[in-house]
Amino acid sequence: MDEHTGTDSIKFGDPCTSDITICLKNSNGRQELFHSHSSILKSNSTYFADRLSDPSFKSCLEIECTDVNYEHHLKLLKCLYLPAGSLLDAWDCVRSALGVLQVAVVLCCESIVNSCIRYLEAVPWEENEEEEISTVHALLSRRAEDFAQEQVEYMLGDDEDMPLVAADNEVKLETRTGLAKTFSSFERELSSLLESDICDAAEDRMTQCLSDLEWMCNILLKMGLMNDFVSKWIDISENVLRIMEDKKFGCIMWGSKVKLIEVTSKVLDAVGYGNVILPAPRRVQLLNSWLPFIRKIKPILESMNNKDIEFPYKMDEDLCQSIEGAIVSLVSALPSNDQAGILADWMNDEQLKYPDLSEAFEVWCFRTKSAKRRLVGGLDRVNTTVTL
Repeated sequence: MDEHTGTDSIKFGDPCTSDITICLKNSNGRQELFHSHSSILKSNSTYFADRLSDPSFKSCLEIECTDVNYEHHLKLLKCLYLPAGSLLDAWDCVRSALGVLQVAVVLCCESIVNSCIRYLEAVPWEENEEEEISTVHALLSRRAEDFAQEQVEYMLGDDEDMPLVAADNEVKLETRTGLAKTFSSFERELSSLLESDICDAAEDRMTQCLSDLEWMCNILLKMGLMNDFVSKWIDISENVLRIMEDKKFGCIMWGSKVKLIEVTSKVLDAVGYGNVILPAPRRVQLLNSWLPFIRKIKPILESMNNKDIEFPYKMDEDLCQSIEGAIVSLVSALPSNDQAGILADWMNDEQLKYPDLSEAFEVWCFRTKSAKRRLVGGLDRVNTTVTL
């Protein structure tokens, strides 16, 4: 494709008519400047529209790329100048269309994304291209899901005047169906871990399933359906922990384990602060399932972070405080006998510094002394009555 393509009046790379410059930079420091036009970029890419609308923008727009996709970036810039009817003719091979497609997704060039997809659907693939096509397909699917999630979050967002979506029975039914499917996907991925060799892709799928469940928590809270999530989470906890604590995963899958704790923190928060009301035995079951796991994982993560500052997984301060506050609240609201068992474990082991249950212990002591005073007072009154 010639560098000067497009209409007679506006051409890519024309310094006489351009009003901005694009600088393509790769990781090795290679830079190349291209004269371009803000009107073309804005009309074909929401990414460029946002960048060019930034008040701090001057006249040169830098775009980071790699040696692998440098030419794909350049071809995309040229294609922005083509009429819509000519885009399909711009692709001459599968590899080129795949490369430009990935760049177009990142730069939010919808017309080019659609054109690449139409081309790939129409031409035959070589066997060695199928894996790359699968990778790109996964990228597109993930971005589509992210976009859909953003739209739902926007519609369910807090509004001082009026909610944008009313959670009527039909909406709740569809949401429950979606929740069931999300849990099924999670349990399926979880079960597959024991049946196959662990690879990065398997952990990525597991972490993504947990991220989906975490996102569902945010939606369900706003719709008043968090009880459905909490009940299901407690039901599957024993099996989840049985698999994740298998010796096969003793020194791996830290990202999934942290994400597991993050999801559990949502459940603890909902129950601990009264958003979900459960009978005491279910609350005890929740604590007995997850408290030992959290206590075990936190110091291991801290130790690994101390040994390697670049170790990417940890329980950050906000997460730790959230879990501790929810557990203290949860323990404090349990019947005294259940409180005593949990607090006894905490007091008997000097290593159990997290979560700090001192506040819950003080509440238990106060209630126990009050109950004892009431009992002694009642016995005294009975004895006095008998004497009289």
